[in-house]
Amino acid sequence: MPRWSRWLWISVAVIALDQITKAAIAASFRLGEASPVTPFFSLILAYNTGAAFSFLAGEAGWQRWLFTVIAIAACVLMLWLLKRGGSALYCIGLALIVGGALGNLYDRLVLGHVIDFLLFHWRGWSYPAFNVADSAITCGAAALIVDSFRQRHPATAAGEER
Repeated sequence: MPRWSRWLWISVAVIALDQITKAAIAASFRLGEASPVTPFFSLILAYNTGAAFSFLAGEAGWQRWLFTVIAIAACVLMLWLLKRGGSALYCIGLALIVGGALGNLYDRLVLGHVIDFLLFHWRGWSYPAFNVADSAITCGAAALIVDSFRQRHPATAAGEER
């Protein structure tokens, strides 16, 4: 097994956790039903046919295929970058993004929408609902940003792992 493929276990874990949590919420809630957990956090069943922040959710359905193509292209790029190697933080970031993208891609292709269920709110304000896959993508992007500020050694610049 190539060394770079070991990072794919992170992607597999993200996909599994994402799909398990979405299935549990879908089995326990009706669409739009919310259950407060804390004064600022609730579980809710929401369907998103768009992208982040429900971007293009009101369109006629073509966006499903656009976001499918984007997710597949992004995963191919991330896997290529992962194969090239880098620091552990860089590879973890890429693996998290791949897992999150594939978790949401599955929903989009099979269900026609993405299941969101984590809702943060405070005094009439609420952040758009999201899911485990979205969290993995965000954490992965943060890892890539942090990694970009790290000092590079000559061996790292040539694509070798530290």
